[in-house]
Amino acid sequence: MRDYDEVTAFLGEWGPFQRLIFFLLSASIIPNGFNSMSIVFLAGIPEHHCRVPTSANLSSEWRNYTIPRQMQDDREVPRKCQRYQLAALTNFSAQGLVPGRDVNLSQVELEPCLDGWEYSQDTYLSTIITETGLVPGANSEPRACRDDPSLVIWGQGGIISLSKILSDLILEQFPDKQWNIVCDESWKPPLTTSLFFVGVLMGSFISGQLSDRFGRKNILFGTMAVQTGFSFLQIFSINWEMFTVLFVIVGMGQISNYVVAFILGTEILGKSVRIIFSTLGVCIFFAIGYMLLPLFAYFIRDWRMLLLALTMPGVLCVPLWWFIPESPRWLISQGRFGEAEDIIQKAAKMNKVTAPVTVFDPSELQELTPLEQQKGYILDLFRTGHIAIITIMSLMLWMLVSVGYFGLSLNTPNLHGDVYLNCFLSAAIEVPAYVIAWLLLRNLPRRYIIAGTLFLGGGVLLFIQLVPTEYHFLSIALVMLGKFGITSAFSMLYVFTAELYPTLVRNMAVGATSMSSRVGSIIAPYFVYLVSDPRKKQGTPLGERRIPRFS
Repeated sequence: MRDYDEVTAFLGEWGPFQRLIFFLLSASIIPNGFNSMSIVFLAGIPEHHCRVPTSANLSSEWRNYTIPRQMQDDREVPRKCQRYQLAALTNFSAQGLVPGRDVNLSQVELEPCLDGWEYSQDTYLSTIITETGLVPGANSEPRACRDDPSLVIWGQGGIISLSKILSDLILEQFPDKQWNIVCDESWKPPLTTSLFFVGVLMGSFISGQLSDRFGRKNILFGTMAVQTGFSFLQIFSINWEMFTVLFVIVGMGQISNYVVAFILGTEILGKSVRIIFSTLGVCIFFAIGYMLLPLFAYFIRDWRMLLLALTMPGVLCVPLWWFIPESPRWLISQGRFGEAEDIIQKAAKMNKVTAPVTVFDPSELQELTPLEQQKGYILDLFRTGHIAIITIMSLMLWMLVSVGYFGLSLNTPNLHGDVYLNCFLSAAIEVPAYVIAWLLLRNLPRRYIIAGTLFLGGGVLLFIQLVPTEYHFLSIALVMLGKFGITSAFSMLYVFTAELYPTLVRNMAVGATSMSSRVGSIIAPYFVYLVSDPRKKQGTPLGERRIPRFS
């Protein structure tokens, strides 16, 4: 009996066919990189404060004192969620009193932002946070972030903002839909991110079964369509609820595409190339997609137009259908030998090698020979004290490393400096992290290299607390070094976990620990929320440093 690798050995390991499959499948992962972290910019929180309507009967002097001030990052800024009681200020203004001299502002009562908010456009023109219609009862003033010069189209009378056209159309149909996800609504952005990762968790469960039933290629492109199509539908979201539900489905498509591309590559490529593909190929191209995200976001600062731009690479993947074949292994398992033969014959022609007249003989293929195997159950992961300790430690390790990786990735807006540059650095540092992880796996014992990279990541993050606040560049450099260590450890956990367990329960152990990492990604946004929400961080070292302790 011969297995598939022996039968197809005449193709070679790294011919033109294998190179084509390697790079096309890796390229299909690029949209996953920016979709998984797009919420960093889609839900970016700009500086904001309570809006004071122009109709308010206030003198120019009193108008400058409507918002109380507070200290943030060693500078005085307007308070985000409260203003002085407008009725009281109007009365003081009518009496000709002078703020600070005739009126002690600390004695004036505060009220919430009854007329909405004004948002700074220094960093973002609009995000889902600032998406708002007109405030009921207020004058018809333009909403913040309405004019977007980032993407324009030509029309009668000159250049017309495409974003403005789209926003106006939605507001005309749904004039009462206001997002304003700040202050009392600030719990919504982390929930949106967590629910995206819930979609990722659900996609992890169904992607394998779907690809086993309907084929690797069909599900690969089907999940690409789900990811791209529902991202496009998000552009037309009329409220936060609609955006979030669609985002969950995008998460399901995103992970399913990743998993199926991984499976298809490992089934088509030979043994030596398979290892490089699974450790470097998909990971580095994911990082490339991640690096493209801040570049897109820098030039396109309106969230609807950014989403539109992020869907385009998914559309560009459509031609790959004619170049990426179905998995011959899967076709053989379905008894479709003729189709599998055609694929191998085309591969042989591309590699300029001579193929046998009959490549697959059903009587000789080991894949078709039923083998009696014992069945493994989830309780087998806790059957003995030794393996139970390994399982518990592995579950904790996967979850905590996942919290660290996604927490640091999502926390880039809270770092000092430019959010776009910080996000790009956070993505770029992953490329050397994956390369170093691959080299370490080839040459050193697993336990020591994973412990070393985790110690590096956690140690530098703890050391940040000792860095003086004025050394912003040093803090950011340490964050990136911490991200390097955690990313390296994360990429090595798959290999390490698979080698820890016997064959009977290996797949089950990797699946259970992978699910634990999904749980970590679901809770990671709330670590970032505790850092970024000013009401949660006032007076705490964690908030003052603005860098979460993921160590």
